[in-house]
Amino acid sequence: MDIIEPAAWSLLDSIAVFAGCALAIALLGTRITGVVDQLADRTGIGEAVAGAVLLGASTSLSGSVLSVTAAWKGNPELAVSNALGGIAVQTLFLVVADLVYRRANLEHAAASAPNMLQNALLIALLGLIMLAPLLPDVTLWGVHPVTPILLMSYVYGIHLVRGARSYPMWRPSRTAETREDTPEDLSTVPALPRLCVEFVLLMLGLGMAGWLLEPAANNIAIKTGLSQTAVGVLLTAVSTSIPELVTSIAAVRRGALTLAVGGIIGGNAFDTLFTAASDIAYRPGSIYHAMADDARLWVALTLIMSAILMIGLLRREEKGPAGIGFESVAIVVLYFTGVTLLLSEG
Repeated sequence: MDIIEPAAWSLLDSIAVFAGCALAIALLGTRITGVVDQLADRTGIGEAVAGAVLLGASTSLSGSVLSVTAAWKGNPELAVSNALGGIAVQTLFLVVADLVYRRANLEHAAASAPNMLQNALLIALLGLIMLAPLLPDVTLWGVHPVTPILLMSYVYGIHLVRGARSYPMWRPSRTAETREDTPEDLSTVPALPRLCVEFVLLMLGLGMAGWLLEPAANNIAIKTGLSQTAVGVLLTAVSTSIPELVTSIAAVRRGALTLAVGGIIGGNAFDTLFTAASDIAYRPGSIYHAMADDARLWVALTLIMSAILMIGLLRREEKGPAGIGFESVAIVVLYFTGVTLLLSEG
């Protein structure tokens, strides 16, 4: 197999590269959870902000590289579906983390003002993506006006999240199962320079895996006859989201519940920027107006799933069916409804 010429890869070669990258993402994503948790304690920024910015961005790096590469190569359908499918599957992963944490529903135990503000930001960003195709198809230097609005909204939103941690105007009622951000003993935490170097190296590894995943996924779509939306939602989105699954479960087991929820929601908010970055990389015009109907369906589904998650964080049901909340059950139903619709149309 010629690694330099992905077009020459056979279907078996592409599947092998895909599986190898997915495994690398899982291993690197596992390690980066502990590093981010320690960086949150060492820098004092807190688990919610660390989850949103550091963990969310780093575990999403492979997916962002894949989407931007796909857009640059003229594959907008794969670029957008990977981003939106990633948000949906990562929200589903919160249900898995909820199953792992048996003492109470995760929405109850990890409720916090920063996490709810992050989720509100995510809903607003998804709303902008849903709105963009309905606006005039105009661009400036090939970039749609919604793209800079997305970027500025994200930066401002993260500023608000950090403020909510330092000066919260609202706090969840404390119960026996409420878990707050408890920093580790700094004497046991590695020095900041070492943590930063390890964090950067892990991010580079995740980025490289995402770069190799794009040609493998595109080849699989071509050779199997699957649509790029199906490949993006069901294959690349799941594989590039493995770090979120691994890190959320690892964070729950470490007792860092705020980090677990903040990492998923923060990663979802960051993933909306895949679409903005892909619009910049996509040279023929606005990537929002090149979105397939299937991709628009997933924008709507992820928006509804995020709204349901917000309801769960506000309602804070302590126990529910199968040890998870009714909101988690609704998220599972919505996700697999979307998968069924996608496969039936394919």
